[in-house]
Amino acid sequence: MDLISALQTSLAQLVGPSAIFYALLAIGLNLHFGYTGLLNFGQIGFALLGGYGVGIMAVKYDLPIWLGSIIGIAAAGLLALVLGLPTLRLRADYLAIVTIAASEILRLIFRSTSTDSVTGSTNGLFGYADGFYSLSPFDNGKQYSFAGVKFQGSDLWSMVVGWLLVALLCLFVFLLVRSPWGRVLKAVREDEDAARSVGKNAYFYKMQALVIGGCIGGLAGVFNALQTQSINPDFFSTAQTFFAYGALILGGAATVFGPVLGAMLFWFLLSIPDVLLRQATDAGYIDLTQQQVGAVRYVLLGLAIALMMVFRPQGILGNKREVQLDAK
Repeated sequence: MDLISALQTSLAQLVGPSAIFYALLAIGLNLHFGYTGLLNFGQIGFALLGGYGVGIMAVKYDLPIWLGSIIGIAAAGLLALVLGLPTLRLRADYLAIVTIAASEILRLIFRSTSTDSVTGSTNGLFGYADGFYSLSPFDNGKQYSFAGVKFQGSDLWSMVVGWLLVALLCLFVFLLVRSPWGRVLKAVREDEDAARSVGKNAYFYKMQALVIGGCIGGLAGVFNALQTQSINPDFFSTAQTFFAYGALILGGAATVFGPVLGAMLFWFLLSIPDVLLRQATDAGYIDLTQQQVGAVRYVLLGLAIALMMVFRPQGILGNKREVQLDAK
């Protein structure tokens, strides 16, 4: 078994485009769940609108990518507003039910043959990101190697842009949560009635957090649409939201860098057993099909997160006094 090769492949996943996408999703979820206590199980629905905002505007209406990105992010914010209006005055589980249902409804609508003329149905949309990659200082068709870790030029450009977005959002969240507005969010999370008793409109603050986090989710969808240069509705399944939650819990909720570290480790820990198991299968050490290898790696990652919940429920960077997760 080639451990060096496995490590190089996993390091590529550690900082690769997938880690960036889930870091962006998790940053939005962190604002919802970590800082405000909102249970949003449909973050991928906001990403769907962001991604399709780029694709539809570019392919169907021949608009610039930057304008499609703004439209997609605005659509994600509007969805958050629509979902929050009837649910944020009720118990937290109502928001969870509505968001997960809305994300699935959107996915089914966008893959429906009745919307084929706009969304491309199950075929999705593609061929719209040339303008984005034309700005790249790298040779998009060339492979670059850093200490044996290899990236395509196109991936390097998307990584530069993606990590810059992650850094800017971390700074944005850092400034937000340390402002008076952020302190009210934490107060609402800890005791909504107490926040109301001192004159704070808890509903208003929760709505703001939901919309901002939804827009960040939309930005994640924009990044994914540009990086992959295609959009397919089946990618935007509910499982993606739970992967982002896994990254958030792994890194630590209610921390600025927790979602980023969690997303990086999520893909690193997912890649290591995948590569090693495939090498062991090819060498004849174990008898697993390729599909079984794909399933086993998720089992191993799930066990790692379960152990994290038992021994350090606040996550790697989390603080028990900040967020209490019940690991029993």
